[in-house]
Amino acid sequence: MRRIRAAAIGAVTLSLALAASACGGGSSTDGGGSNDSPKTLTYWASNQGASITVDKKVLKPELDKFEKQTGIRVKLEVIPWSELLNRILTATTSGQGPDVLNIGNTWSASLQASGALLPWDTKNFGSIGGKDRFVDSALGSTGARGEDPAAVPLYSMAYALYYNKKMFADAGISKPPATWDELVADGKKLSKDGKWGLGAEGANLSENIHQVFVFAKQHGADFFTADGKPDFTSEGAVTAIKQYVDLMAKDKIIAPGNAEYAQNQSLSDFAKGKTAMVLWQTASATLASLGMKDDEWGVAPAPVRSGTPGSGTSVNSMVAGINLAVFKNTDNHDGALKFVKFMTSDAEQKILNKAYGSIPPVKAAQSDPAFNTKATAALRETLAKSAAALPQVADESQFETSVGTAVKELLADAAGGRPVTTESVKAKLEKAQQQMPAK
Repeated sequence: MRRIRAAAIGAVTLSLALAASACGGGSSTDGGGSNDSPKTLTYWASNQGASITVDKKVLKPELDKFEKQTGIRVKLEVIPWSELLNRILTATTSGQGPDVLNIGNTWSASLQASGALLPWDTKNFGSIGGKDRFVDSALGSTGARGEDPAAVPLYSMAYALYYNKKMFADAGISKPPATWDELVADGKKLSKDGKWGLGAEGANLSENIHQVFVFAKQHGADFFTADGKPDFTSEGAVTAIKQYVDLMAKDKIIAPGNAEYAQNQSLSDFAKGKTAMVLWQTASATLASLGMKDDEWGVAPAPVRSGTPGSGTSVNSMVAGINLAVFKNTDNHDGALKFVKFMTSDAEQKILNKAYGSIPPVKAAQSDPAFNTKATAALRETLAKSAAALPQVADESQFETSVGTAVKELLADAAGGRPVTTESVKAKLEKAQQQMPAK
């Protein structure tokens, strides 16, 4: 399954989480928490596979292996992305959470600011083999700059363009588009007879953020200033969001119904031949689970405005991924560190990332041939050369909610035939910026 994160704050607001400090439990250790329950751990895993059942089948044998090695039993709960952030925020405010948990890497700085997560200082990193085992791009999404990371990279992902080979051949298209102009031109050839050029998840707030973040980078814009203040209405940001929404509103290569998609329906449409292209993170495992054969699809770097992917205005993906965090008030501090060491070991990194079609953030594990296939080579290249981390600021989760909602509303306007203009985009972004905490 796709790692799309629905950043719905709901009744529990992030501001409450940031105001709360973790509640201690039992005798403390140097790193926080206690060792009052040394024989058990509770682990909240994010839904990475095609279903929660699939995740349990992947994880259970590995957790049994950990128990055999350490004598520590792991209580597993796999949580859907639509619920995960709310569950974590509730845990940070109440002090009642798991020992170890998965977090979307874009949330690292926000959750770090709550004070509820164990800081990964030199000592803690040393207990799992050292910080230098991890690739730099993954470490760049583990918390605010200048502070000890709030989590450890577990799975790395990047966006790529997946395309249906038969639909391309039938339309006389010989190669995947490398620029947005090419993608729009190809998309128009493909959008006919009830089929569409490109799929999107328009009602998924975090998916919207991932896409417009890349478009903004390509227009030389960021959504935050260097000192962490919201900057949503710059010319580059407005232009970027209009370009993305215009794929539906003006170019008409995204089906209007995609404005309501939030549960990976666009990938399902792609697997069924209803959509010819989709921008997705590590899709191969899910495509197989949906019945699509490997030789039916191709993968290429996500488009840029011109030239080839790289840094600066040639960024073509956010640094996607899942991090592993420890609650500071864990009652099995030592066991939690052992579990993180186990999950990030070279052997487990190969097993888990193969199962999910992701890329190991541990350098040594990337040498496995499984991570140099058609499905993974483009992702590795993107992570190494042309991906950028989303802003590692305390307000990042509110940014996902406010700007993600603005994009959702603009796509709904496009789907409903209402005009999407530069002025309407800017107005939505001004409203989104007003919803951010005052500095």
